[in-house]
Formats: sequence, C-alpha cells, structure tokens
Amino acid sequence: MTGETVLIAAFSARALAASAQRAGYRPLVVDCFGDQDTVALAHASRCLPARVQVGFTFRPLLAALESLVAEAPSPPIGLVLGAGFECNPRLVAKLAEHFTLIGNDAETIHGAKDPQQFFSILGELGIPHPETRLDPPSDNAGWLMKRIGGSGGLHIHRCPAKPRPDKRRYFQRQATGEAISLLGLVSEKSAAFAASRQWTNPLPRRPFRYGGAAGSLLLDEDLEARLIETGLAVSDALKLKGLISFDFLVDTGEPLLLEVNPRPGATVDVFDDAAGTLFKAHIEASHGGDPAALLSSDWHPPVARAAAFLYADRGPLTAGAVDWPDWAADRPQPGSVIGAGQPLATATAEGHDLDAVQAICAERLGMLETLLYDTSNEQGTRQ
Repeated sequence: MTGETVLIAAFSARALAASAQRAGYRPLVVDCFGDQDTVALAHASRCLPARVQVGFTFRPLLAALESLVAEAPSPPIGLVLGAGFECNPRLVAKLAEHFTLIGNDAETIHGAKDPQQFFSILGELGIPHPETRLDPPSDNAGWLMKRIGGSGGLHIHRCPAKPRPDKRRYFQRQATGEAISLLGLVSEKSAAFAASRQWTNPLPRRPFRYGGAAGSLLLDEDLEARLIETGLAVSDALKLKGLISFDFLVDTGEPLLLEVNPRPGATVDVFDDAAGTLFKAHIEASHGGDPAALLSSDWHPPVARAAAFLYADRGPLTAGAVDWPDWAADRPQPGSVIGAGQPLATATAEGHDLDAVQAICAERLGMLETLLYDTSNEQGTRQ
C-alpha cells in the first residue's frame, strides 16, 4: 500500500474512491451525493451539490478541495476528475492552477467535447460517425439534439421541430446498432482496451438515459481490431492519456463513433479488480508510463460483471435505514431526500457469463427498488 493521498472530484466519486483505496491510496473526495459507501471509502470527503447541466462552480469546489488538502496526512499526489467536468474545460484549467491534474488537461477535454473540433478530426482521420451539425436541420425527423459536454444520456433528446437557439447544443443524425463502449488506458508509451455492452433506462422525456454496462465483451476479431484502431488514432490526435471511454454504435459489424469521454467512466465498476489496478494504471498513464505493461502483469478483472443504475422512478423518497446487500453501491445516507427520477443506487453482479450477470443485475435492480421504497415508507411512518 502506498498510503499516499489523492484528490478525487466527480458528480459521483464512489467508484473512483473504491478503486483508489483498493490500490492503496487514501482518497480525498468531493462529489454531489455524499453516499454512505463513498464517505466510508474516503479518508475525508465533502458533499457539494451541483447541477448536472452546468457542473461544479469554481469557488465552492476550490474551497472544498483546499479544505481536504489542509486535513490530509500528506500532500496529495494530484487531482483525478471523473464525470462532471466535460462541459466546462475552463473550470479544469482553473483547477490546474492549484492542483496537479492526473488525467487530461483542459485543452484535451475541449478538443474531445467540442463538436466542431472533434468531428472535424474524425473526418480528417476517416473515422465513421453519424452526421453532425451545429445548426438545426431543416427537417428534424431522425435527428437528435445533444448538449455539449453532457453525460449519462440525460442530455440527449429527439430534435424538436423548432429548437430554441442554444450555443450549448448540437445536432446528430440518429443511428441504429448495438451500444458498445471501449475502455481505454492510453499513454505516450502504450495503450490497452476492454469492451463492454451498454444499455439505456429510458423515460418518455429522457429516452437515452444511461442504464448500465456489462463486460468483458468478446468481439469479432475484425471488429475488435477496428475499434482499437479507432481508439488509438483518436487518442493520438487529441493527445489523450489515462482512462478514457469511446462510445460506439455497431450495426452489422460496422462501427460508428459517437463520442469520447476523456476521463474515467462508469465502466470502472465493470473492469476494476481487487487490487485497484485501473486506478494505478490511470496514474501510470497520466505520468507518461506504460499502462499496458501494468495491466498485462497485474490486472485480474472478473470474467463477467454488470453494473446498472437505479433511478427514483416511482417518485421522490426519503432514504431510510437500509440493510444493504453487498452487491449494492452508491448507498444514500438515511434521511437523504431523492427527487423523482434522480439516481438512487447501483446494482452489480459478477460471474462467468455475460448474459447471466446482466440478467441478475436487472433482477437486483427490482429488489433494490422495492427495498428502498419500502424503507422510505417506514421512515415516513416513524416521523
């Protein structure tokens, strides 16, 4: 164990904090939920609510991070950013003035998330992608409207007939196919990749809301080679480093690249192992090391694992005192008020067959929903 401290900031930091702790670090965490397991995993933590549409605000975030540094038993080795910063590269640049970033800098994040720059690069590289534009199409049929830097699928809508002007939006022709995500660990020296299948948990007004992921997904050799080739080309063009995710739609063996998330994503839950090797490799890659060598020698992920999000779709609730099953994560604090449709918890499953663990995970989501709403009713009765 290193015993070194490391700063982590994300909308939900539990998965990164867990990986960091397994890797022997002492995580100092800022996130928006302050869940029980996040607090337990962290050496110290701060809960700092933020709006998904705009992310964190600089001054409160800086104050929270600086207060963690002041309490740390040793100077942190740097700051790892998870979801919540893609929409605001300027914020990342400001943070870099105060902390050593472990991962991609503001310029790289901007290049990956700015649609004009990103899709121009894909065009130059000859990488297939859906037709994308900044101005609304004359005929909205078959088009999607997306928010720049959005995450979790909540930012994706079917294009309205007359969308309001908004510089934060862009438009992409809807495509069909299987959603496949490629987790990448890239550096100047090497790269390694692992594939997962993903699915949505749709609502009428949020038809592309993220549902979950399952891996490792075995792919046709030719398809796998094409996905990896794409990942390498884009990583080189954008100067990506560390943990990255590449989101594809694959239809009859033909992949379309939808977007790149230049930070650790939800599949850390799917691919990490008992030694926190993904967190170690993220640090190694960010420092210009050889993550592929580390993974080939030390990485022991499960044969199959699934992780899926539970949302408060039965209505708002107040979290009660729950006897949590060991396969449940992101456990809200008793007394927390969760709004309708908000993230509620995460269910996981692992085994030796991808379809089986995905089915078990889906079953556990139902069990978890019943448990949380029943205990919420009990708390309301006690009050």
